[in-house]
Amino acid sequence: MTSVEPLDSGRLARGGIAFARIVLGMLWMTQVVWKAPPDFDLLSRFTGYAVTHEVFAPWSFVVEKFILPNMTLFGWVTIITEGSIAAFLLLGLATRFWALVGMSMTVTIILSEINAPHEWSWAYYMMFTLHVVVLATAAGRAAGLDGILRPAWKSHEGRLSRFLAAAS
Repeated sequence: MTSVEPLDSGRLARGGIAFARIVLGMLWMTQVVWKAPPDFDLLSRFTGYAVTHEVFAPWSFVVEKFILPNMTLFGWVTIITEGSIAAFLLLGLATRFWALVGMSMTVTIILSEINAPHEWSWAYYMMFTLHVVVLATAAGRAAGLDGILRPAWKSHEGRLSRFLAAAS
């Protein structure tokens, strides 16, 4: 029976994972700035592609009936969520949790824009895949706050400590 060699945990591997996490955080940070309040015109236009270039009918219905009529609320939720993804990934804090949030946001983007004119669908697939890598490798443990704080979280019994240990 052959044994499987463990994944490399050396400096190069850890540096590569940290780099991927930081680049993903920077991607989210750059995408927050064009979603300008108070009217969220550009965000509304791109979100509207879910209706005009339908990918998934139930999502188009939700966008048309609930999101677009409440664009100000949706815009603020989007800015706060994407800004949080960016900040937490850059810090490497609760990285697994924020990778899941990023995956969810990426799916909503895919469902809204994948059929839109001039969109390159592989960009979204790669974005989703990078979140999977960050989640699977616990990327915040490499050059992030998760690596520093996780031992303390694991040594405490509280609900928040257990959540943070799992999220790291």
